[in-house]
Amino acid sequence: MRTAERAALARAVALATRTHPRVSPNPAVGCVLLRGGRIVGEGVTEPPPGRHAEVVALAAAGDAARGATAVVTLEPCAHHGRTPPCTTALLAAGVARVVIGHPDPHAVAAGGAAALTAAGVEVVGPPAPGTALRGAVAAQLEGFLTAVVAGRPHVTLKVAVTADGSVSPPPGQRWVTGPVARRAVHRWRSEVDGVLVGSGTVMADDPRLDVRDVDHEHQPAAVVLDARLQTPLQARVVRPGTVLVTVEPRRHDAAEQEQRGQRVDRLRDAGVHVLVVPAGDDGRGVALPAALAALAEAGMVSLLAEPGPTLSGALLRAGLVDRLVRHVAVHLGDTAPSALTTPPPGAWSLERSGGAGADAIVQYRALDHHPSTIPAPPPGT
Repeated sequence: MRTAERAALARAVALATRTHPRVSPNPAVGCVLLRGGRIVGEGVTEPPPGRHAEVVALAAAGDAARGATAVVTLEPCAHHGRTPPCTTALLAAGVARVVIGHPDPHAVAAGGAAALTAAGVEVVGPPAPGTALRGAVAAQLEGFLTAVVAGRPHVTLKVAVTADGSVSPPPGQRWVTGPVARRAVHRWRSEVDGVLVGSGTVMADDPRLDVRDVDHEHQPAAVVLDARLQTPLQARVVRPGTVLVTVEPRRHDAAEQEQRGQRVDRLRDAGVHVLVVPAGDDGRGVALPAALAALAEAGMVSLLAEPGPTLSGALLRAGLVDRLVRHVAVHLGDTAPSALTTPPPGAWSLERSGGAGADAIVQYRALDHHPSTIPAPPPGT
């Protein structure tokens, strides 16, 4: 991969980052067209059923696309879905070389590199796993890659704790952390498809689970795991667009089936999308893998989980957390700030740490979940 192409790939990643998650469940892809080392066109994926990044970039380049190099974050698709194949558009425009940032693991859409190579186009990339550029591409595509490979959304778990690890705010105080850290949460919410909590959080706090107090172009869906259908109909999350995941009623209890059916009808009348999945092994809660699979099937590829300690612990124990973000009120707590220095159990890497007003933010990534570990096939295969 040439120096100009590496710079163009970094540019394509930056372009794509700006459009996620408005294009979910499609991947947010960036494309930059180079000719003579100069950018002649660029584009990003449009919201469904809009154009893919390659087609947008080709339109911007016009005749300058002939003989150009297309640098694209994700392997161009070779199938006809909502739009025609991007490989067809690249070939029709006369592109001579294609640089791929990441292979497409999707069984239906993959094959673009092979199709382009067979048509005489030079295909290079992706960067080798473990390189900074490959990691940047994978991080930008993490929701899509997790949904395709793992069959569930990419999950970021946010917890707010005191320096000694307590999740309880001081008496008379509603929040553990301050306004700067809370604004950071709202920015994160604006970048995901859904904000996940359990019914216990809904009943205790009546949260809105929306984006406020920061500039944003996207509102995530509120997602509630509620095995017993306890969510009050007057709760602020009971609104159009909310997703509630519950379990199947016991078949031998006709009264329970009727009661739950009536409650589901009321929720759906309020615009809530109700998903029904099996119960967990304890017979009471929601089976978490099934719940996340159902959310992926509904088109969600990224979640910010903000639940209480019970659901947080269950997600961690089930290995369903890809990123853990601790917001630490360093001024609260009677002991040394263990929440800053103690990683969670398992294989995690410290991704970043920093300040948020009077609080600290410590961010970990699950090592065995990172999408950059997806093997890259040889170019043209």
